Amino acid sequence: MSAIELVEKPQLTERPAMKSGDTVRVHVKVREGDKERIQIFEGVVIGMHRGGTRASFTVRKVSFGQGVERIFPLHSPTIQKVEVMRSAKVRRAKLYYLRDLKGKAARMKEGAREGKS
Repeated sequence: MSAIELVEKPQLTERPAMKSGDTVRVHVKVREGDKERIQIFEGVVIGMHRGGTRASFTVRKVSFGQGVERIFPLHSPTIQKVEVMRSAKVRRAKLYYLRDLKGKAARMKEGAREGKS
C-alpha cells in the first residue's frame, strides 16, 4: 500500500453501490448561519468519477421545468446518506445526452437491481 493510500483509507465512507442511470436520493447537510439541516436532492446519476477519496458523482433533476445538475464528492462528510431509489438499464457510463431530452423521452428502462430480490 502506497503512502497516499495509507493516508486516504480512514477518510473513505461506506456508500451504497450505485451506477449511471440509478435514481438516487442524496441527503446533504446544509449550514445556514449557526443552524444545520438536511436537504434532499433526488435525481438520476448521469456520471461517476472514480478515484479513492477524490471520487464524485453527478446527479441531474428537473426542478420547475429547469434542469439542475449537482456534483457530489462521494466521501464528503456533508453527505449524510445516499439512497438508491430505482435502477435503470443503461448502455453507457456517462448519460450526458439526457441534457438534451425533455419529458417522457428522458425516461429510462427499469433495470434489474442487484442486491435486492
